[in-house]
Amino acid sequence: MRRQWKGPKIKPRILALTAVIFWSTAATAFKLTLRWMTPYQLVLLAAAVSMAVLWTMILFRGKREKEQNTRCTLVSSAVRGLLNPFLYYLILLEAYNELPAQIAMVINYLWPVVLMILSAPLLKQRITMKMAAASGISFCGIGVLALGGNPVGGQLSLSAMGLALLSTVIWALFWILSIRAKGDIVRNLAESFVFGFIYLVIYGAVSGKIAGICSLDFQGVIGSVYIGLFEMGITFVIWHKALELADTTAEVGNLIYLTPFLALVFIGTAVGERIGLWTVAGLLLVISGIVLQEMGKTK
Repeated sequence: MRRQWKGPKIKPRILALTAVIFWSTAATAFKLTLRWMTPYQLVLLAAAVSMAVLWTMILFRGKREKEQNTRCTLVSSAVRGLLNPFLYYLILLEAYNELPAQIAMVINYLWPVVLMILSAPLLKQRITMKMAAASGISFCGIGVLALGGNPVGGQLSLSAMGLALLSTVIWALFWILSIRAKGDIVRNLAESFVFGFIYLVIYGAVSGKIAGICSLDFQGVIGSVYIGLFEMGITFVIWHKALELADTTAEVGNLIYLTPFLALVFIGTAVGERIGLWTVAGLLLVISGIVLQEMGKTK
């Protein structure tokens, strides 16, 4: 009789690490692709790719998803689609377009702190003094980035840093609405991308930015397809599957803290940015605050 393996579960950790690696390449993919196309062009094409992949996954998963379709209202999907991908990625990529990738990435990683702050009024969650202090530590990390200046030379755009901070608020709001949404996670995300894509097309038509979409560089198209596959859509499915298979959230959840440090490695090697000491110091403060925040949460 075959003996069953009683060691630790490997599959959830493999899935989680896969998601972490893909997300770690996002900042590099953004910065490289923006060399060949505008933020609007990147978001439009990547959103189309992600939308197509998500709906393909739903079709292949069968009738069970069709039965769950009525649980998510069109109004909720329309609002989430306005936040993500429309507003979130347009604003975030404008920040990436003007900032070094390492700076934009560290600021964007502040979103769990913003999520905690917004959860107090929107989800009626209690914030302890320890959690508030932890948030202060994370925000000090952003101050360190501003004081350290531009690690790759030139002036550091404070307005672009403001855009990166604004993107964390938008993402936190999207996350809160996603928590409240009923039904299947993949379908909810796919429906959001349908509305987000519609908003992008309307915005492009009104502003005239959609005019150059047919004359894109091949390098930009490849980058957008990669971002649509592995940053916007399918990686979220991989991550949620890892959480479902794990015995506890902490079993795979802590692996997410590897993401920004791996991202710095990719930025330094692929983008060619010299990673500044102030960037590392700011990132350590941001991560320290997030870790303390998690430790400070009440049961």
